[in-house]
Formats: sequence, C-alpha cells, structure tokens
Amino acid sequence: MAIYAPHTPVARARRAVVVAVLIAIAAVVGPQAFANDATAAPVELDTYTVSPGDTLWSIAGSITGAGEDLRDTVDLLKKLNAMGDATLIAGEQIVLPALAP
Repeated sequence: MAIYAPHTPVARARRAVVVAVLIAIAAVVGPQAFANDATAAPVELDTYTVSPGDTLWSIAGSITGAGEDLRDTVDLLKKLNAMGDATLIAGEQIVLPALAP
C-alpha cells in the first residue's frame, strides 16, 4: 500500500505551514510540560513602604544574606513585584521575602 501526497506547490506550502505551526506550538508548550513547580517551597512575604532615597539595590542589600549574590535578590524583588525595571517611587509599597527569625 502506498501513501500518496500531492506534490503541487500549494500542497507543499500547506505542509510547510502545518509543520511550522506544530513546531511553534511545541516550542511554547514543551518547556511548560516539563516544568516542575511542585518542588518550589512557598515564600513568605512582607510589605515594605519605599522611603525617599531608597533604591531597589539598597533594599536588596539589606535583605541579602552573607555570601549570596545581590543581583539574584534584585531579580527576585523585580519578579515578586512584577517590575520591568528597578525604578521605585517614595510611598510605594512593595513585597519582600520575609526575613528568617
């Protein structure tokens, strides 16, 4: 039994589009299928009101432990607060990971 696939330019273009769409779907869905968020421990949060002169770096420096990378803390703060950049406004409230007692 032979499988017949038309070799017209339209049929080839249609197959190329279908393959491209399937690859795009796999690229978006694939990494999410293998993500394992169940192992991540929940993070306790505190709120902090930004004072005049505060920067994200100074706040991160006050909560970063010895031997930890300050850049990782800044990235975490930006992620927790859905910030595009490190700009803060005095009086703004942001969330911080709770400090261990």
